[in-house]
Amino acid sequence: MTTLGIIGAGHIGSQVARVAVANGYDVVIANSRGPETLADLVSELGSQAKAATAADAAEAGDAVVVTVPLGKIDALPVEQLAGKIVLDTNNYYFERDGHIEALDKGETTTSEMLQKQLPTSKIAKAFNHILAADITTDGTPAGTEGRRALATAGDDAEAVAFVTRFYDEAGFDTVNVGPLSESWRVERDRPAYVVKQTAEELEANLAIANRLP
Repeated sequence: MTTLGIIGAGHIGSQVARVAVANGYDVVIANSRGPETLADLVSELGSQAKAATAADAAEAGDAVVVTVPLGKIDALPVEQLAGKIVLDTNNYYFERDGHIEALDKGETTTSEMLQKQLPTSKIAKAFNHILAADITTDGTPAGTEGRRALATAGDDAEAVAFVTRFYDEAGFDTVNVGPLSESWRVERDRPAYVVKQTAEELEANLAIANRLP
């Protein structure tokens, strides 16, 4: 059975945990306030889930979801995440994160920043452009007409394949944006951001995105 580590138990992390448990994954989830503060969530998730520290969640996960504010990525457990598939849910909110010149100028992406912080991890973008509430309500079986699609991006084929499989289990089609350097196409203020769209519609929205919206 696959274990999914989740670092960050906010809206997205909690919802991804629910989807993972529903699809037979074991979940080890962490937040910044300590495992004891996750008792209610773990109780809801059931026996397949447990709370842990960020380092322990990273260590336990066959793949790990990192869903923390951009300004907190330098505190991630680099050693425990080494060599692992890491799903990056981040977006750049200058109101929260402060202005980051390289992002303001379009010289890098949040996923590339995470890759630099985790140099041996296999990063793929995931779940950054969907409202958290929709993660557990909008999924439908494969082949459903009008099935909602989500995008991923990554430099590692194994990581992209994992996201594609996990999206399908959650009830979504996948559109591969390409490498991490193209992941800006699905971030905040672009046409594909938090829009309910099919794969065809998502591809069209990705194509018309501007690097500096």
